[in-house]
Amino acid sequence: MVHIGNDWDDLLKDEFKKDYYLKLRQFLIREYRSRTIYPDMYDIFNALKYTPYEKVKAVILGQDPYHEPGQAHGMAFSVREGVEQPPSLVNIFQELRDDLGIEPPPRNNGCLIPWAKSGVLLLNTVLTVREHQANSHRGRGWEILTDRIISLLDEREKPVVFILWGANAGRKSELITSDRHLVLRGPHPSPLSAYRGFFGGRYFSKTNEFLVQNGEEPVDWDLSH
Repeated sequence: MVHIGNDWDDLLKDEFKKDYYLKLRQFLIREYRSRTIYPDMYDIFNALKYTPYEKVKAVILGQDPYHEPGQAHGMAFSVREGVEQPPSLVNIFQELRDDLGIEPPPRNNGCLIPWAKSGVLLLNTVLTVREHQANSHRGRGWEILTDRIISLLDEREKPVVFILWGANAGRKSELITSDRHLVLRGPHPSPLSAYRGFFGGRYFSKTNEFLVQNGEEPVDWDLSH
């Protein structure tokens, strides 16, 4: 039914058989047939496809996909190559420059696949959305699945950094019970809240410092190569 292509398949196979997921699947079939839904149905699980369970070093948690044409491709905060960076992503890159001195990529490149390949799971709590309608697939079952994903990472022996921006992501800290892991919380990078403490949070350097202290390779945050 769902084929991710790595260790997530085995970890989540029972989840995909549960009643809530089967209902969600029927809902999505109707939605994709009758409306414009993002991302493309073949991109829904890209975050998991690009970052296998055993390779996760850090999790950046988003809310739901971008809901304007051409943006969403199944990874939190990331947009396809050639698409102008949304305001939240511009602010993320500004904080990255202030924190690590890494210059932002050109405005038409906000694709974060290199971060995913370096071990950053770019996970939205809801994985689909109607065009122009933020949060339109909230409460349909995605949250049960993504909560399970967070819990599975919490169970892992190898330490993980959870980067939780904004109130919705912050509430997921309740799922992270192991003191092996590091939780970094901050305001959402949206222009509405970024100046209330998102800037100056040093999430990227703190992530790498923690990973190195725990004998792990740091994340390569530089998108220029």
